[in-house]
Amino acid sequence: MLLSSWKKNLPLQLTLSRVYILPLILFFLFYNNFLNAILASTLFIIASITDYFDGYYARKWNLVSNLGKFLDPVTDKILVLGVLIYLNSMGFIDPFLVIILTLRDTFIGGIRAAAAADNIIIAAKSSGKWKTGMQMGSIPAIIVGKSYQQEIFTGFPQEVFHHLGQIGYIVLWFSTALSIISGIEYYSIYKNSKTHKT
Repeated sequence: MLLSSWKKNLPLQLTLSRVYILPLILFFLFYNNFLNAILASTLFIIASITDYFDGYYARKWNLVSNLGKFLDPVTDKILVLGVLIYLNSMGFIDPFLVIILTLRDTFIGGIRAAAAADNIIIAAKSSGKWKTGMQMGSIPAIIVGKSYQQEIFTGFPQEVFHHLGQIGYIVLWFSTALSIISGIEYYSIYKNSKTHKT
């Protein structure tokens, strides 16, 4: 059965939507208040969910492509790092955390490029998947958690949002540790695969 044109383009557009949504998230973060924090977090969650559905529909409709395989992790990194860099500029997170994640993703990008040049396929590892999932859960918690600073919240609600932000921050650090582990795994797999090919 022939697929309609919109179906053929849907997986790729879902992948690219993470880049399209990022400016909107940053816009709401710029005008920092509770409502905008909710909107920014909601948009981030929607963008994160597309990471599942682009692959799902690509496999379901047999539309898996090299372009999609390349763009999927790239758009993930653009979304996550884009928001984290902005949160750092707002003083919400430690710059050291952003530096670690940026260096790790640059390192992994180099390994993937080298592996592709050597015709080596490195499958996604569970540590990398957990890392991504923890990032995509912790970032909205940090964004919303910081809303406790707004004047409209006092007493119990303020404490709830404060603790939510703290939990999100802890989870984000755990994801950073996992990112280092997954980076080591990727390098080990590439090194072993290259050794076996020679």
